[in-house]
Amino acid sequence: MWLPVSLNRPLIWAALIALPACIWIPDASLRMVAATVVTFGLWDAWRQVRKQRLWMRLSQDAMGIANDAMVMSDVENRVIAVNPAFTEITGYESHEMVGRKLETLAAPRHDKTFYQHFWSTLKSTGRWEGEMWNRRKHGDEYPEWLKVRAVTDKRGKITHYISLFTDISAQKARERDLRRIGYEDPLTGLPNRRRLHDLMESRLRQLRAGESLDIALVDIDGLKSVNDSMGVEQGDRLLARFAQRLTSHMAGSVVGRLGGDEFMVIRTTTYDDHDKWIANLRDHMSSPFEINEQSLRLGLTVGSCRAPEDGHDSGVLFQRLESALYNAKRLGRNHSLRFRPALDKQDNPQLALVSDLRAALVSGDQLELYFQTQHHPGTGELVGMEALLRWQHPRDGMISPGEFIPLAERHGLMAELGSWVIEKACAQQAHWANTEMPMLTMWVNISALQLFHGDLESLLATCLKRYRLTPAHIGLELTESVLLDERAGDMGPRLKALRAQGYAIAIDDFGTGYSSLGYLKRLPVDKIKLDRAFIRELPGDQADAAIVRAVLSMAEGLSLEVVAEGVETKEQCDFLVKAGCHIVQGFYFARPIPARELEQRWLPKQPPTRSNAMANAGP
Repeated sequence: MWLPVSLNRPLIWAALIALPACIWIPDASLRMVAATVVTFGLWDAWRQVRKQRLWMRLSQDAMGIANDAMVMSDVENRVIAVNPAFTEITGYESHEMVGRKLETLAAPRHDKTFYQHFWSTLKSTGRWEGEMWNRRKHGDEYPEWLKVRAVTDKRGKITHYISLFTDISAQKARERDLRRIGYEDPLTGLPNRRRLHDLMESRLRQLRAGESLDIALVDIDGLKSVNDSMGVEQGDRLLARFAQRLTSHMAGSVVGRLGGDEFMVIRTTTYDDHDKWIANLRDHMSSPFEINEQSLRLGLTVGSCRAPEDGHDSGVLFQRLESALYNAKRLGRNHSLRFRPALDKQDNPQLALVSDLRAALVSGDQLELYFQTQHHPGTGELVGMEALLRWQHPRDGMISPGEFIPLAERHGLMAELGSWVIEKACAQQAHWANTEMPMLTMWVNISALQLFHGDLESLLATCLKRYRLTPAHIGLELTESVLLDERAGDMGPRLKALRAQGYAIAIDDFGTGYSSLGYLKRLPVDKIKLDRAFIRELPGDQADAAIVRAVLSMAEGLSLEVVAEGVETKEQCDFLVKAGCHIVQGFYFARPIPARELEQRWLPKQPPTRSNAMANAGP
């Protein structure tokens, strides 16, 4: 396969011509000249041979140390040479492959069309790259990432192929594990909440005429007492046994675990026997469990509904299941209750609040943005502000965000609330752009669902265009838990794209349980907001003081700004100034206030006109 010594060299040709002259030319001096030419030609040929051998040895060494498998084949795709990595991956020695066609290793996973496209692309473009399945010597199949390049002669005719591939079995296994983690409950192996949403939507789409879905949300009563008396390990064993029995009893149905002690069952049926189905389910699952030589009979609380009678959307059905389960628990546990519309209107404070929040989103006149300014701790200079959602209930007054935000997240309203906040924040920035208000970045909190649904980027672009703003006017705050939530997928590319457009990105509540310093290096972050829990006891608490100094030092090394939240006293502020913090937020400088009050505080005071001044001067 390696090229012979090149004859396209003047000295070698001259030597070939001079060689007969050394014998036949009668003149001795001319024979000496011819012999000299031959000598130089032989020396040049010998040098070329050495170069070829060196090149061959280097090529062999390169093939030998390469981690990727390498195969050189002729135009018929018959193997000429392979490297050690090929043997390590496939199990075939070099002598077993030479002269053999590479197609004999192919796993029967690709159809005729795949190979037609493969050869068509390779012959037309001279290269091909992609995933392909092959078989090892012992018969097991494996995926590889293959790169093939065609080698041509001077006329453009293909003479050889060079193939490089890597075994990606481990990578595929990791991908499967990640998908499993994202969709499976780790304790029971059942579908988790996210997967159950997908399965319910799928079953709803596949419903035929005359079919219905029976759906039950099953809560185990008193699991905490089992954990307290027998230990968490025995409690987990009980949950696993419960999941096995439920799956066995509901064969052919969807069974999943939402978390904790809540399980869900989805059955496609043509029978109108919902109540009987629930009763049979309760009877079967209430039979005693033998755990650690003890017999345990579980109490079960069940909330249920039926589709399409009780809803056509998985989000609505989940909400109604939770409503039915909540009301069943109010009856004293160990009860079953099917959803009915009246449940949404009963005297249930949480459900009534959710209903009122929906109405507030529709009307828009109860929700309002408050703004808390951010300052330099030493000078008090205004450097930014955060937009905070407030709800002025017509009957109950101001509702705490800590009360209605978790409800909105649980009942699927968070994405709509987040969109409302972005819209109003942009509108407020556009209004202030036409006044003498300081134009600073306004930070808005981004909810998990806005990221999971994937429409954040389009919403931002639409709002900026509508209000003629730039990305520099809006900053995005994300909590650590959102960044690390598997449902959001890999946030790196999305955040890099947003930052490339000009949006600043901050990590809110830094250090509150999900801290992983790795993402600060991996993700495009501009600021971290140090949670108020580390500020509250400053400067007296030595542990908090050490943590704050460490975070500030780390942020300086990573070129990140730090915003200290919850600053309420002069002592805290003085400590942060000495520690090197340049931005603070808290009651010491400003409480969250409505836009009109913020304008009164920060709009330049206009001097009185001459007529007003004389009128105010009096006689």
